[in-house]
Amino acid sequence: MVKSTKIYKNFNINFRHKNSIILIGNFDGIHKGHQKLFLLAKKYKKKYSSKIGVLSFEPIPKMFFNKNLDNFRISSLQQKIDNLQDLNVDFLIIKKFDKKFSKIKSYAFIKEILRKKLKPKFIFVSNNFRFGNKREGNVRQLIKFERICGYKVVKPQPLLTNKKIASSSLVRKLLQKGKLEKANKILNRNWSIIGKVQKGRQIGKKIGFPTANIDIKNYILACPGVYAVKVKRYGKNNYLKGIANLGYRPTFNGKKILLEVHIFNFSGNLYNKYLTVEFKKFIRKEKKFKNVEQLRRQIKTDLLIAKK
Repeated sequence: MVKSTKIYKNFNINFRHKNSIILIGNFDGIHKGHQKLFLLAKKYKKKYSSKIGVLSFEPIPKMFFNKNLDNFRISSLQQKIDNLQDLNVDFLIIKKFDKKFSKIKSYAFIKEILRKKLKPKFIFVSNNFRFGNKREGNVRQLIKFERICGYKVVKPQPLLTNKKIASSSLVRKLLQKGKLEKANKILNRNWSIIGKVQKGRQIGKKIGFPTANIDIKNYILACPGVYAVKVKRYGKNNYLKGIANLGYRPTFNGKKILLEVHIFNFSGNLYNKYLTVEFKKFIRKEKKFKNVEQLRRQIKTDLLIAKK
C-alpha cells in the first residue's frame, strides 16, 4: 500500500498540490463507478503532469442533515482513506461538514475555496453533484465559472451495471435486500466492517458457539441474517474463516443491532481487539426460534453451509 497520501483537514493546501486534478464527492464505498473515475484521473495525471487530490466531507452531509440516519455508511472514514491510498491519490482534503460550512453560498465556495485556495486545473464531479447552502449549486454553475476561475470541469459517463448506474445508494439497497454478492460485485471486493470486540451476554458461549461481538456503529444495516465471513485481526495479515450473525437476536429478545462472529477453530481472547469482518456469502435471514435447542440445530446447519 502506498502511504504517501498527504491528508489535509482544511483548504490550506501546500503549493505543490495546487494546479491539480481534484475529485469532489463522498466516495462512500469506493465502488467500481468511483474506480473508473480514478482510472480516468490517472490518464489526466499522466497527460498534464498533475497531481490527484480528493475533496470529501465528514460526516457525510446527508447524515449531518438527517440526525436520525444512524446506519448509512458503506465504509468507515479509515476504510475510505485506506482505499484512496490504494488508488495512489496524492492528497486528500477531509473537510469537517458542520453548520457553518453548510451555510456557504455556492458562488462563495467557487470563488473563495476553489479559485483562491485550491486552484485546481481539473475538477471531476458526477452529473448530480450539488453544493452550497441548501444544495443551490450544481454542475452547470461550476462550468459557468470555468474561465474566470481557470479550471475545467470533467463529468465522466457513469458506469452501468445491469442497466443500473453503479452508485453508493445502489450498493446500500443491495446490502439491505440481502443481495450481498451483487453488492460485492459493484464494490469489486467483499463488503467489510471494522469494529472493536466487546463483552456481550455470553449467549454464544453458553450454547456452544462462542462469538466475538461487534457494535456496527453507523455502518449500513445489511439484511439481518447469517453470513459466511472471513476475519482479520488488527496488525495480522492472515484471514480466519467464520460465520456471522448480523441482527437483533430475536430468540433472546435482543433490541440492539449487533454483529456476532464465530471464528472456526479459534481459541484466544479477542476482547477490545479490532477485527475486519469481510462478508462473503449471505446464508439466510434472521428468524426467531421457539427454543435454544432449535437455534442450536439451525446453527449446525448454517456452519456446514458457511464452511463450504
